[in-house]
Amino acid sequence: MIEKLAGFPSDVLAFACRGRVTRRDYETVLIPAAQAAFEAHDRVRLYYEIGPDFETIETGALLEDLKVGMEHLTSWDRVALVSDVDWIRNTVRLFGFLLPGRLKVFHLGEASEARHWISATN
Repeated sequence: MIEKLAGFPSDVLAFACRGRVTRRDYETVLIPAAQAAFEAHDRVRLYYEIGPDFETIETGALLEDLKVGMEHLTSWDRVALVSDVDWIRNTVRLFGFLLPGRLKVFHLGEASEARHWISATN
């Protein structure tokens, strides 16, 4: 499941993923929030936390993730990935150069630092 997180500036999309992430999670939680953020802001930041209880992400969800990312490719300002899942961390690092904005990968124990970095005004 994907949960929208509160307590971030309006130009920051913040989500936590737990258990099984499905296409429906993207359609009902992430995509509507992303559409609203991009309507309100020229540049948007993303805080994406993958919890220790994360199990898997469906293929349909991966496709939706790619679609959202590519639709707004030039509008991402910063992306903070917070996860201890090695294959996700490595994949994001491998393809991170495709993002025009800044990308940082954090461990779960660094979530506070990631939240500060994604919310910083500089």
